[in-house]
Amino acid sequence: MKKWLNIWSKGVTGKKTRWASLGIWIALVVGLSFIWPQVSDETTNSNQLLPEDAMSVEASELMDEQFATDAGTPLLLVWYREAGLTTEDYQVIQGLYDTLSTSPVTGQKSVPPFGKAPVEALKASASEDGSALTTPVFFKAEAGEEALNEALDELETHITAETGENRVVSNLSDSGLHVRFSGPVGIQTDAGKLFANADVTLLIATVLLVLILLIILYRSPILAVVPLIAVGVAYGLINPLLGFLAENDWIVIDAQTTSIMTVLLFGAGTDYCLFLVSRYRDELRHVESKYEALERALKASSGAIMMSSLTTMLGLLTLGLAIYASYNRFAVPFSMAIFIMGIAAVTFLPAILSLLGRFAFIPFVPRTEKMIQDIEQKKGKKMRQPKQRSRFSKWIGNVVTEKPWPIIVSIVVVFGVLAAFIPKMQYTYGLLDSFPEDMPSREGFTIIQEHYPPGEAAPVNVIVDTEGKDVAFTEALTELSYVDRVGEVRTGAKDANYAQAQVILNVDPYSDEAVNAIPEMRDAVSDSLESAGISDAAESVWVGGETATLYETEETTSRDQNVIIPVVLLIIGLLLFTYLRSFVATIYLLGTVVLSYAAALGLGWIILHYVFSVSAIQGLIPLYSFVFLVALGVDYNIFLISTIWRKAKSLPLKQAINESVGETGSVISSAGLILAGTFSVLAVLPLQLLVHIGTITALGIMLDTFVVRPLLVPAITTVLGRFAFWPGRMWKETEHTKKEEG
Repeated sequence: MKKWLNIWSKGVTGKKTRWASLGIWIALVVGLSFIWPQVSDETTNSNQLLPEDAMSVEASELMDEQFATDAGTPLLLVWYREAGLTTEDYQVIQGLYDTLSTSPVTGQKSVPPFGKAPVEALKASASEDGSALTTPVFFKAEAGEEALNEALDELETHITAETGENRVVSNLSDSGLHVRFSGPVGIQTDAGKLFANADVTLLIATVLLVLILLIILYRSPILAVVPLIAVGVAYGLINPLLGFLAENDWIVIDAQTTSIMTVLLFGAGTDYCLFLVSRYRDELRHVESKYEALERALKASSGAIMMSSLTTMLGLLTLGLAIYASYNRFAVPFSMAIFIMGIAAVTFLPAILSLLGRFAFIPFVPRTEKMIQDIEQKKGKKMRQPKQRSRFSKWIGNVVTEKPWPIIVSIVVVFGVLAAFIPKMQYTYGLLDSFPEDMPSREGFTIIQEHYPPGEAAPVNVIVDTEGKDVAFTEALTELSYVDRVGEVRTGAKDANYAQAQVILNVDPYSDEAVNAIPEMRDAVSDSLESAGISDAAESVWVGGETATLYETEETTSRDQNVIIPVVLLIIGLLLFTYLRSFVATIYLLGTVVLSYAAALGLGWIILHYVFSVSAIQGLIPLYSFVFLVALGVDYNIFLISTIWRKAKSLPLKQAINESVGETGSVISSAGLILAGTFSVLAVLPLQLLVHIGTITALGIMLDTFVVRPLLVPAITTVLGRFAFWPGRMWKETEHTKKEEG
């Protein structure tokens, strides 16, 4: 390994080979960008996240195959007046539908004959309190997003013409008539608008934040740009690679995947760059040759960088074990981004640093003592020398090595208190719950929920295969306490053995009570089929609809969490042991990261729920946060422990820990701030899922950076002493250290 690192570091930093390194990277980025599509051009809008063999998915397919009405994709127009819809309001509805029947909007397939329906008939379809009415407009299945947006603009124009003012964008708290576009078409177009410029906004916000933080932390405008160039080149290569994979249907990419990948790449990528830059700056204070300094820096840091990259990559790749698409879609893009960024950090970045040399650090240029003395003699005045280590870092180093137990106990207690809030967390799996509350389609859906019977908002579809027998399955459903009514039984259009009935619940179809009732509903119908003599009755029942989808989403994501979490810990544990050769260190490093994750989850809930009044976070958050925090958190521990290991070969262990805390403190703190900052940028996006991920992950990174890394890990290492190295070679190599300490 040592021989390989020598060859590698000389090759990358050489006067001639640096140009080759730059040329290869630029050629790959430019060439592949011309040949293959960008990933943003290959994103999917599909909301089908459950596996194909999920019961609710099969139920949906059977509905399309056997019970389709061929009416088209519905847009729901939700009409609302708090004081109650007036006769004039109903006349507006008549006028609109009369217009639509003679002058269809773009992509329109059909509309009900509401233009000719009397006002009293429309009133009968309104909510019980008379304040809301829902009317559909059906669109052709092939109508694309552009056509649907155009149609909604035309509808808005028609409604404005009928009412004299724009009722579609009005504030619901104002008096008067309000109209909202909801249903499948409304949700689809709203979601498209939310993400229309999201990638550009996120990229600009992330780059600006990283640039500002780098300038503040390193006070060098040139150095602030260098990591961004390296990350930008890696991003330029990743884009067409993922675009190629998506184009060939080898992976599926959605908008939120590209959003989080951008943040992850810039955050983790900048960290890798800083690990090398900080080491390079230190070496420039010891040797005059910029090439030799860079070669030494690369030898010292490239192993930790690539190990961190490999650990994070494999940790993220475990998401591929998930069967829920939202998890699964992250695996390849995230792991590929991290892996390519790791390679860029030890190939492309050194080539740039080799070109710039000390110039990159202007105005605070690192120089050797001899260089400083020569300049002082030439200028005739003493130069201000940079501090090798701050007073604060020395104090931290002394505290963790002299009083480790109070630190360990206090951190574990505080983190334990924060983690105690985890059982109090409430989760939601609803798609609309992830969108902003003021999104028009969500406002419309909320009106439906509040003014119609609970189950009307999301009916449950029950489908059975009767095998040609007379089965009274609807009777079994009506006996259930949470069922309000069961609709008429319909027979399959292509296969008369299939029968379907719509079930309206008397409870909120999105509540835990309704979701948890799905298995009982399925079993009740299955029992009725079995009583009718149908073989394999359990396989002849399908329950569909949004409530069933929520139930299976919870079941599927729970399964994924139970599989992925232990696999992540196992993989990262094996990698840590391989790199550190210490079973003990592997255990306590993993333990500190898991403890930090639990504290971050609890703290995130405290802030989101008690400060920002979030009633429930997205149910996908715990696993997302776990994978990110464990995979990324181990990076900092690797960087710190590898420094302690290196110094412990020549210094007493306590001194090695003390100096390592100071040496790695500034770079890890800077890296942590930048990584946490980039994840917090997700808050600029309108999707609550991303806001929650950004908040909890940023909090976890801050805890890991400013509590776990500088305090908890060094304190535990101090308490364990040379046993922390067991059973690796350092166990023996530190025997002399123990004597020196004595």
